[in-house]
Parts: sequence; structure tokens; C-alpha cells
Amino acid sequence: MNTTPDAAEVPIRVLNGPTVLIEYAGLRFLTDPTFDDPGEYPTPIPGFSLVKTAPSPVIPAKLGHIDAVLLSHDEHDDNLDHSGREFIGHVPLTLTTVSGAGRLGGTSRGLGFWDEVHLTAPDGTDVTITGLPALHGPEGSESVSGDVIGFLLTAAGHPSVYISGDNASMECIEQIAERHGPVDIAVLFIGGVRHKPFFNGALVTIDNPMAAKAARVLEARRVVPAHFEGWSHFSGGRKELVDAFSTAGLADRLSLD
Repeated sequence: MNTTPDAAEVPIRVLNGPTVLIEYAGLRFLTDPTFDDPGEYPTPIPGFSLVKTAPSPVIPAKLGHIDAVLLSHDEHDDNLDHSGREFIGHVPLTLTTVSGAGRLGGTSRGLGFWDEVHLTAPDGTDVTITGLPALHGPEGSESVSGDVIGFLLTAAGHPSVYISGDNASMECIEQIAERHGPVDIAVLFIGGVRHKPFFNGALVTIDNPMAAKAARVLEARRVVPAHFEGWSHFSGGRKELVDAFSTAGLADRLSLD
């Protein structure tokens, strides 16, 4: 009898940018909440701003109960906007970086890399959330881009789900694969983001070819792309993403809405 959990059975819906609703083992998780209308977000860098180009397909009031928010980082508006900050004030738990939890307070809790939190699903299933390594830019970028974290959801009898957060490091992906691979489902924050004022234009999130490589390294059976539409600084659309996975021979693993 085949006892391998079916990766297709986990309901995952990308709502906008990095905001993803994951229904897992009877619990409902939301990543990086961004519900503001389209608009511009100034930054401390003169002449540099973030621009949201598309609205969320759902308003927070229509989401229903959320058991926990998985927040990769709190310092950038494209991962936690004004309405997202209001939203996390009404959820029972927000898991994020240690530094982010210090800034946010409330029900937020900081996770270090490899730290675990356990939640109990309605049927008594123990769900483990593990904090995973991520790096929002090239080596040594933390002082500029801030701390960031990924997550892994695991539970007996259910597929494992990896959420990358804003990660640009294949080394982090390889560490995760070595320690927790293979991963059944990978929710990858892509976008191929390069902010020219920083790091000589180096990537601060993975691009489409790197996403395909990450899928192969993780041996993911299902890949859900996020953080690649809805903001002007994202590069490479759906066609480019499909082309990258097709070139890598992994098109059948790509799960697009």
C-alpha cells in the first residue's frame, strides 16, 4: 500500500505577492500578509521606493480564522504592509525572526534557524513549524537587508511544506535539503529582485532558474511560486517561470493558479 502523503492534497492559495494561504493538517497558516491597495511605499533611500501594482484578491475579513502567520521578515513593506501589520494584531500567533518579534511585540514569537514550535490541530495532530536559514541578499547583506527566515511544516501522515521567505542563497537551500530533504512541497518566494542601490545589483531573492535548481536540490514534488507578481520590482513573469522549469525538466512539478 502506498503510504506517501499526497502533495497535491494540501490546499495552497497565493493571494498576492508573498501572501499565501496554506491549509495544513487542519490548521490555517498565512505567510507575509500584504493587503493594501496598490500604491507607492517610500524608503529612506532618496529616489528609491517600492510600488505595489496589483490588489489582493481577498480582504482580511473574508479570510476566516488564521491559526498562525509565518512572517519571513517585518522590515519591508512588500512583505508586511500597513494592513498586514493591523492583521497580525488579530491572530493568535505570528512566527518571525527573533529581531522582528522584538519590534512587533504582541503575539509575535521569534524563531532562530532550526528552532521548532509545536501546534496542535483540531484532531490532535502535532504540527511542527521549524525555522529555516534564509539570506536576503549576498553573503553579509544582513546589515542592509535585515534578518529573514524560512519555515518548514511537518506532521505525521502529511506532506512536508517548505516556505522559503525572501531568500537569495542556494547555500541555505542546500543546508535545508541536507537536514530536512526531500521536501514534498516548496513554496518559493521568487521575483529575481535586484535593488540597484544595494549590493552592486546582486539578487536579493532567487530568480526563475534558481527556483528550478532549488526544486531539484530539495527534490520537491510540488512547487508553488509566490513573491513574483504584484510589485514593480519583481522581474520575470509566468512565462519566464514556466520556461525555466521546462528547461530544467521540472515543468510537471510547477503548481500555478
